[in-house]
Amino acid sequence: MSQTNASKSANAFAFVGRLLIAVLFILGGIGKLAAPEATQGYIASVGLPAPLLDLAVAVIVEAGGGLLLLVGYRARLVSLVLAAFTLILAVLFHKNFADQNQMIHFLKNIAIVGGLLQIAAFGAGSFSLDGRRLRA
Repeated sequence: MSQTNASKSANAFAFVGRLLIAVLFILGGIGKLAAPEATQGYIASVGLPAPLLDLAVAVIVEAGGGLLLLVGYRARLVSLVLAAFTLILAVLFHKNFADQNQMIHFLKNIAIVGGLLQIAAFGAGSFSLDGRRLRA
């Protein structure tokens, strides 16, 4: 495979990876808006003191961060914020490892953090606003 083809493939994979992770966050943020009372109840159930504020932060981080990740704007920074957010949520909401479902959710979150760290390490690729800015 020529260097150009390899580069195009890498950039296409970077875009698809960003898309798949971004959709998860965008849908999560929208879902929280669709059921705010249920989300606040879940937040309160783990003992967080400000469910309404936490809901607002979650929607902004998930939907806003997901959209920024999707278009590849400041993808390295956004992916670090999303990674920290996801790691914190894993520890707060999925810490009961005696429950296999909670362990699976914890490990899923850790895998998502891994994908986000890949974006932080290698950037958004050329099919992104970051890539466009670097070419200009």
